[in-house]
Amino acid sequence: MKKLYIETVGCQMNILDSELVVASLRNRGYALADRPRKADVILFNTCSVREHAEEKIYSALGRLKHLKRQHPGKILGVIGCMAQNHQQQVFQRAPYVDLVVGPGQLQQIPDLLEKIAASGTPQMEVSLDRQQGARETIEQSFESYDPLRMPEMRPSRYQAFVRIQIGCDKFCTYCIVPKVRGPEQGRHPKQIFAEAQQLADEGCREVTLLGQTVNSYQFKEGGKTTRLSDLLCMLSEIPGIDRLKFVTNYPRDMGDDLLQAVGSLPKCAHYLHVPAQSGSNPILQRMKRGYTVEDYQEMLQRIRQEIPTAAVTSDFIVGFCGETEEDFELTCELVRDSQFKNSFIFKYSQRPGTKGAEKFSDDVPEQVKKDRNNRLLAIQNSISEKANQQKIGRQYEILVEGPSKSSRKQNQTGDQLQLTGRTMGDDIVVFQGNRRQVGQLLHVTIYEANAFTLFGEVKTEHVGPEIYSISP
Repeated sequence: MKKLYIETVGCQMNILDSELVVASLRNRGYALADRPRKADVILFNTCSVREHAEEKIYSALGRLKHLKRQHPGKILGVIGCMAQNHQQQVFQRAPYVDLVVGPGQLQQIPDLLEKIAASGTPQMEVSLDRQQGARETIEQSFESYDPLRMPEMRPSRYQAFVRIQIGCDKFCTYCIVPKVRGPEQGRHPKQIFAEAQQLADEGCREVTLLGQTVNSYQFKEGGKTTRLSDLLCMLSEIPGIDRLKFVTNYPRDMGDDLLQAVGSLPKCAHYLHVPAQSGSNPILQRMKRGYTVEDYQEMLQRIRQEIPTAAVTSDFIVGFCGETEEDFELTCELVRDSQFKNSFIFKYSQRPGTKGAEKFSDDVPEQVKKDRNNRLLAIQNSISEKANQQKIGRQYEILVEGPSKSSRKQNQTGDQLQLTGRTMGDDIVVFQGNRRQVGQLLHVTIYEANAFTLFGEVKTEHVGPEIYSISP
C-alpha cells in the first residue's frame, strides 16, 4: 500500500481541502503516514495570506531536499493557495518538487501522481488568472471539489466543515484570496444539504459552513435566490445535526434575515465572526473594505438587539500602509467599545499581486507593527478575561471534542483524562471527564476562567443519598 504524508497550514478551508484530498487518495490505495520519511507522496497544503506562511513551506521543502536525493522515487508536492500564487516559482525555488496544484484543481491530484510515477516528469495544474478571460471562463477553471469525506482527518469525528462558497469578489487591497481562490461562487443548496445529511449519517453532530465571506452566499436558480439564512433553515431539519456554525462574515452583508435565523433556530450557534480590520475610516477606505466604522457599529447594534447572547469576534490588521498612531488609537477605541469576545490580530504583510502592494508603500516599521500588535492584544485579552470571569458559576451546554491540549501533550491513554469542548458561543471549556464522553452534549458548571479558556465540571444531580453524573 502506498503511503501519503500531508501537512496543512492556513484556514479552515485548507483543512477541509486536505480532508478531501486524502479521501480521494484513499480510494486509490493510499494510507496515511505520520512522517515524511515513511511516505511515498509528501504534500504541503499551503496558504498565501501572509509571507511567513509561504516562507515556512519553502523552509520545510528545503529540509526534505536530502530525503528526495536519497529516495528520488518519492513525490514531493505543493498544493493550495501558494501553488496558485507562485506557480512556476515553486519549481524555481525548489527544483526537487514534482507537483504544483492550485486549490481549483485538487481533484486532479490522484491522476497527476500517476503521471509523475509513470514518466518522472513534474506536473503543474492551476486555474486561470482573473485577467485571462471572461468571468464564466475563470469560474470554470476553479473546479468544484467536494466529493468524499474523511472523518480521520478532522480534529473530531463529530465536527465537520462544509464548503458553501468558493472564491471572493471583495478585492480588499491587502488580500490575495480573490487571486488564488478565484471568483465568488455559491454551491447548489441541494449539494450542501446532501453533504450535511451524509455527515449526520456518519455521526457528525456539528457542521460549520465555510465561505470566504460566508454571509454573502447566494445561489440563484429558476427565479429563486437561496441565501445563507435559507440554508440554515434547511440544515436545521436534518436529524442528528445538533449545531450549526458559519465563518467568516463580511460586515456589509450581515442582513436582518440572517440575524433572525440565528436568533430563532435552536441549532444555530450564537457565534458570529465579523472582521473589522481597522477602527479608522481612512485606513478602511485604503483597505477598500466597503464600509465605515459607523457602519460596523450599526451592524453590531443590530446583532445585539436581535441576538442578545451573541458572541462576536473580529480580525484586525495593524501597521497597514500609512497607519498613523492616531489611526491605531481609533482601532483601540473600537475594540474597547465593541467588547469583542475575542479578536485575531495580525501585523500587515504586503502580498505581491494585491492592489495594496501596487498602490501603497509598506511604510510602517516592523518594530512599530510589533508594538501595536502587542498593545491591541493586551486590550483584547483584558476584555476577554473580564467577560470570562463573569461566566464563573454559570452552566453551559458543551459539545465534547476530545482530549485537551494538555492531555495530548502528556499522552494520556486512560479513560479518565482532561477533555475539551465548546459552548454555543464558541467558548473553549476544559474539564475532567471520561473518554466515552467525547462526542456528547454535556452540561458543565464553570468554576474558573482566564482570557482564553473556561474550566468546568460536569453537572451532576442528586438521586437519593448518592450523586450520579448525567452522562456515563
